Amino acid sequence: MKKWWRARRPFILSGAIYRVARFICGSLRLQLVDYQHVEAVTTGKIFCGWHGRSLIPANYFRKLGYWVIISHSQDGEMQTRIFTRFGYNIIRGSTGRGGVRALIESIKVLKKNGSMAITPDGPRGPSGVVQEGVMMMAQKSGCALIPVSTHAKPSFYVNTWDKYMVPMPFAKAVFMFGEPIYVPPDSTPEEVELLRKRLEDEIHRLQSEAENWFSRKRVADPARSS
Repeated sequence: MKKWWRARRPFILSGAIYRVARFICGSLRLQLVDYQHVEAVTTGKIFCGWHGRSLIPANYFRKLGYWVIISHSQDGEMQTRIFTRFGYNIIRGSTGRGGVRALIESIKVLKKNGSMAITPDGPRGPSGVVQEGVMMMAQKSGCALIPVSTHAKPSFYVNTWDKYMVPMPFAKAVFMFGEPIYVPPDSTPEEVELLRKRLEDEIHRLQSEAENWFSRKRVADPARSS
């Protein structure tokens, strides 16, 4: 029975998870902050946000033809089905299996002016640490790394390695964008590391600001219809 369930779980659960996610995200009162940073970029874009805060971006960027990388694991099969429903293009691979191929395919996509939504601390963490792959992706493609973060109030957090945030229906939510970061093609390893740390610090800064957003009175950019 367990073997049967493992084999069919991606087919059975993916549709239900997608419908629940769309209901929740469609009900949010979403605000965008500093979206002009995105509008200023004319090349391909690499949106970078923590794995545990990916639900709102997944919904917001849906059906825009963006690309995501999903692992070859059994959970990855279910994620592939969910993200396909969201309208994403899929590249299969991870740091453990198929990582080099996924990186090469991603660079090709970006050089053709495509855009990618990346969780640079995924798929297994450590949480909140930018991995090297996304830096190579930016360096080889010349595309912009755009730090992002989200928060919703009220929400609950799944007991996983990334403390995955799930907004409550009809919650207030904010989606924040940072200034683009570029990795010059001739960067030394030391320079790449400084930029990696800068990206990591900026996502953390945005996360802290997003979590404090609703305790302040601010005027935000109008949101794209969710």
